[in-house]
Amino acid sequence: MATTRSYCRFCGALCGVLVETDGDRVLSVRGDHDHPLSRGYTCPKGRALPAFHHHPDRLDQPLLHGRAVSWDEMLGDLAGRLQEILATSGPDAVGVFSGTGSAFDVSGRRLGERFVQALGSRSRYSTATVDNACKPLVAELMAGHPGLIPALDHHHATLVLLFGTNPVVSHGHLNAFPDPVVRLRDLADRGEVWVIDPRRHETAQLATRHLAIRPGSDYALLAYLIRSLLSEEAGGADWAYLEQHARHEDVERLTTAVAPFDRETAARRCGLPEADLDDLLAAVRRHRRVAGQSGTGVTMSRAANASEWLLWALHVVTGSYEQPGGMWFNPGFMKCFDRRRLRPSDGAPAPGPRSRPELPGRWAELPCAAMADEIEAGNLRALFVLGGNPLTAFPQPERLAAAFRRLDVLAVADVVRTEVTALASHTFACAGQLERADLPGLADTFQMAVAAQYTPAVVAPAAGRKPMWWPFAELGRRLDLDLLPAGLTPESCTDDDLLAVLADRSAASFAELKASPTVLVASEGAFGWVARNLLPEGRWRLAPPPLVEALAALATDDRSPALALIPRRQLRHMNAQLRDGAAGAVRADAPEVLLHPDDATAAGVGDGEKVRVASDHGALVGCARLAGEVRRGTVSVPHGFDEPNVAHLTDTVAVDPLTGMVRQSGVPVTVEPVTA
Repeated sequence: MATTRSYCRFCGALCGVLVETDGDRVLSVRGDHDHPLSRGYTCPKGRALPAFHHHPDRLDQPLLHGRAVSWDEMLGDLAGRLQEILATSGPDAVGVFSGTGSAFDVSGRRLGERFVQALGSRSRYSTATVDNACKPLVAELMAGHPGLIPALDHHHATLVLLFGTNPVVSHGHLNAFPDPVVRLRDLADRGEVWVIDPRRHETAQLATRHLAIRPGSDYALLAYLIRSLLSEEAGGADWAYLEQHARHEDVERLTTAVAPFDRETAARRCGLPEADLDDLLAAVRRHRRVAGQSGTGVTMSRAANASEWLLWALHVVTGSYEQPGGMWFNPGFMKCFDRRRLRPSDGAPAPGPRSRPELPGRWAELPCAAMADEIEAGNLRALFVLGGNPLTAFPQPERLAAAFRRLDVLAVADVVRTEVTALASHTFACAGQLERADLPGLADTFQMAVAAQYTPAVVAPAAGRKPMWWPFAELGRRLDLDLLPAGLTPESCTDDDLLAVLADRSAASFAELKASPTVLVASEGAFGWVARNLLPEGRWRLAPPPLVEALAALATDDRSPALALIPRRQLRHMNAQLRDGAAGAVRADAPEVLLHPDDATAAGVGDGEKVRVASDHGALVGCARLAGEVRRGTVSVPHGFDEPNVAHLTDTVAVDPLTGMVRQSGVPVTVEPVTA
């Protein structure tokens, strides 16, 4: 029997855990009370790690067209196929999709992406254009860097605004929120927590105030607040901050942009009483500083870019960015953005995919909405899928599955069998999170403190599993690509060798990280470094023209569907992971279709009955649950399930022109009972 200190890598909260093992058996997982950020908390996903580790569908051996083979045979076949594709179609014919699972495997994701980069391919895709593209877009357009993640000042904030996010369940959307119930109660006890969401979800129930806003209308509420704060009458803007951190002409452009959103207009767009708007405005004026975050309810909507921009603008207008009581930007324990000068980007897009030239390329990626088009056009012949399930995340899953079958190579790196591994030509049986050493990678800047934690492998990889980095290193060797640190080979390299390189610019040495008994916290808030190291003259780009234009288009478009789709996170699964409760070993979430009782009555649907939800693009069938917690006129379907698969309701044409992201919230739908 042994107990090993580690951290959970199902989501970005990275909660500290203690893992009990007996030989190679993982017995239990419990929260680590010595972890200064999660403080002994862990959610059902973390506690399900033993069942997931011993999942009956775990991949134990590499597969070649579904047949268990040796790593040598599988990689030899894969290398030969790639050589032919590269010789006849060029490097862009080989692509990679980096899924959520790979985001928490720092070495595996890094080697997978380096492999495609070393080939010289532009065909790189990730979850950035599945659920959060507006966040790096707005960060880049307003500050010059897509990696800026605003974080709540948990220690001093007195007014917290949460738009379309449910951290009690999600633990934050690009913003870590460990121990969420206790933290929300602390914030509410200190001041006010407002939740703006069409659903009275778990977080809204802990808030001091909940506004059941119409889906996708957050931009109108934010525009009204900014308009009122910039007014000459009651005002409320922090003019001293604006004088120092914004250009006068940008303030004027912002003022003009929000002018159409008076109280009556905003209330009508939002479907809220005018008194609610008055109360929220009064709260902003009362507290002066704001700490606001958004989630998928905002980022998946048609108005995502305008809403996220106005949330940033609200922080600037109230002097809340890089200020105690407002928001700060995590520079990363490992990235250490605050220790170096950053070269600001102008935010101009790169060329898009050949099959969809109207779509942009951004952040060295192509939009996921174009993947099926690229395959069908013959531009993409080989695809690596790293820790993700596009068939439950991308639009038109049947079309995408057919496109996958057309590929010469579909290589999937994962830990369990999925709908995608069933179609794979080559399958990497990867070590799970308890079978590899790790450090925070992509989630480094998501944390609520400047912090990092090293974890050793809790148990050795079972059967024929390998850490994800290893097959890419070996494949690189077969294709004469040097992906490993100098002097290392796939045989001699270890997890720690790769992690040591990643940590070479961090706030502490790799040796110090390994020696720390728990998470190493460098700071619980880093204020002022963005203005100092990134912003020209310390001034935000308060009114980027593409975002001003996006709001102007919304101002003249008052469409509001009678019934709209909204997303929903659930506590016991993360996207497509754990949706089956580890094959029934632990309690699973039910993928119910939430309906307001009045909408159900109008549709002739009863509680627990099968219901058909349809959009202009497709339909799904699920089990209805009547719930007064959802606003009338909304239908809530969770993501990540193969049935009902919410991806059937979306399409690849009506996508955001600035990012290429698919619209997944606020989609007009109809509901009808399913009869025999």
